[in-house]
Amino acid sequence: MRAVATELVEDFEQHGQTDLRATFAGRLPIQVILLVCGLPAGAEPDMRRWYDSFEAALANFTGDANIREAARRSVAEFHARLDTAIDSVTGTDERSLLACLVKASANERLSNDEIKRNLSIIFFGGISTVEALLLNSLWALFEHPGALERVQREPALLPQVIEETMRWLSPVQSATRHVTEAFEWRGIQFAAGDAVNCMLGAANRDPSIFTDPDRFDLDRANSRRHLGFATGAHACLGSHLAKAEARIGLEILFGRLHNMRLERSLTKAPTGYEFRQSRKLTVSWDTWNQ
Repeated sequence: MRAVATELVEDFEQHGQTDLRATFAGRLPIQVILLVCGLPAGAEPDMRRWYDSFEAALANFTGDANIREAARRSVAEFHARLDTAIDSVTGTDERSLLACLVKASANERLSNDEIKRNLSIIFFGGISTVEALLLNSLWALFEHPGALERVQREPALLPQVIEETMRWLSPVQSATRHVTEAFEWRGIQFAAGDAVNCMLGAANRDPSIFTDPDRFDLDRANSRRHLGFATGAHACLGSHLAKAEARIGLEILFGRLHNMRLERSLTKAPTGYEFRQSRKLTVSWDTWNQ
């Protein structure tokens, strides 16, 4: 991850200014997941295209048939790419995640269809979310100069930055759950089969859990109680990978881009009901020491 992040920064560090979403945050998670799964880095453009249509479908609350169909095509294309990859790793000594799944012992091996479905979740769940975690962490720091100065002096605070960002400006603002058995909770009746939209963003600002919840606070003792990765049986499978990517990405950015600062006129504030992030985050830095 560190090598991938460094290579991405080297592409633009002499320019003195860049949109970090386009050149870094949007690329790092795709490159990392391709690396983990043993797929070629050249697949990045296709992965971005497939993911964008898939994300649009997840946020398709109006039920637009064209958006839904575009996502189906993208998933089919991705699965076709995986069919080729599954064939290519069979019989090799490769140790990527895909190879481990394909070459698992007979009593543990998933079917090819199950492998493709699970990798779809891993791939599509770990792109925009990590992108947003990086961008939202930077936004939070630029919005709070005192916190930014502390982090620049003490990079060891970055894990706390990430946890508090997950609470204060979570990349995923809601999570759908399905009722399996009828029950009543606080006078509200839930029937089997009901869909419940859990508002994670609101839960993360619950004043009964978090003191002064609208404040971004690096010293908050219970930041890790946030629900940004959901909880229970359906807690995010990739939470540790996401936090590692964000931490390493921020370390590389702050370590290589001297005096990094936000260009507000070229930046868009975080937006989004389901997925929330800056769609453009432009920074500049001093290049004299590079």
